[in-house]
Amino acid sequence: MIRARTGTRRPEQAPARTGLRVGIVCPYAWDVPGGVQQHVGDLAEALGAMGHEVSVLAPLGDASYDPPPYLVPAGRPVPVPYNGSVARLSFGPRAAARVRRWITEGEFDVLHIHEPAAPSVSLLACWAADGPVVATFHTSNPRSRAMSATSTALRSALEKINARVAVSEAARRTLVEHLGGDAVLIPNGVSVRRFARAEPLPGWPGEGGSIGFLGRLDEPRKGLSTLLEAFTRMAPHRPGLRLLVAGPGRADLSGVPDDLRERVVVLGRLDAADKVRAYHSADVFCAPNLGGESFGIVLTEAMAAGAAVVASDIPAFSAVLDGGGAGDLFRVGDPDHLAERAGALLDSPELRAHLSVAARKAVRAYDWATVAADIAHVYETVLMGDGRQDRVVGVRPDAGRRSATRSRRGERP
Repeated sequence: MIRARTGTRRPEQAPARTGLRVGIVCPYAWDVPGGVQQHVGDLAEALGAMGHEVSVLAPLGDASYDPPPYLVPAGRPVPVPYNGSVARLSFGPRAAARVRRWITEGEFDVLHIHEPAAPSVSLLACWAADGPVVATFHTSNPRSRAMSATSTALRSALEKINARVAVSEAARRTLVEHLGGDAVLIPNGVSVRRFARAEPLPGWPGEGGSIGFLGRLDEPRKGLSTLLEAFTRMAPHRPGLRLLVAGPGRADLSGVPDDLRERVVVLGRLDAADKVRAYHSADVFCAPNLGGESFGIVLTEAMAAGAAVVASDIPAFSAVLDGGGAGDLFRVGDPDHLAERAGALLDSPELRAHLSVAARKAVRAYDWATVAADIAHVYETVLMGDGRQDRVVGVRPDAGRRSATRSRRGERP
């Protein structure tokens, strides 16, 4: 069950319910594509399908954007350099007031905060809430300043967390190194059925071979420049080879020779249906990311589509691809090695078919039916507490003077 986004209190004579009332906090702008946003949205839908009532609080910048029914806007975000990218976050007194109002009106059984150290509504929610709190850590960054435990304010917020979840071993390692303690490892999910079948985009994949890329086009760590360099090495020897590039942002094609540029087809941001079709539109799907990835949702989506994947050998991608068993790997940032491995896949339909079968098999472990059930089990464990009769029931605003003052002010750690 998906909650309406009004956030109003339930009626006095509300019917009995068997599911939990779950409040989920996303720190990043909902209308800007990103892995955390997608994870939160998919989780909300999966929990709703399981019978839980879900409300999601997140920044929203585009006034014309039509949000899903479970989303409660937390105010307009501002761009902030964060984790090797530019994140759009909401912080300050107005955001803090919205957070406290949402918690008060939500009457949640459990609060699930994503990236609780992010200087946005996630951290504000930690300060403002009292009760059962679960946190999911996505960041994989050994030099993360935001996750530094040196700030008293940040430590006091994170001490409220009853259970920690990490989406990957890389994210768990970052958490342990910066904050201590440990976390349950529950990966990002993917709707396997949604991506399993689709018609290719018109004119794709074509007879001369094609390579696909999906991701933010103007973010260096996504590695598009490495793929473009590899393409310029391959294309002169493969007259029909084309590159399909999709995602938000503006692609820099200045390094592609003029005579090859028309073979790089930039589609821009795709809607949900065309995104699925894009995974079925290339002979080889490439994820050339340079780092800063804790999991790789784009990989699991491609695997669910049965794509033959070639990806950089960063730890997160290697783990998802079973060390190369469910997709090929190339040395991160090495366009020559990428050209070699992509070429081998293009030249061997048998190898592509083998990797497709292996990918579809491996991705089953990441299906949302499994992942959401694991997360719901964490909720139940937190609510059970240690078996005491006086355990806290439900989430409410923190009445502590210090916490309330920080939350109202949107004070930075």
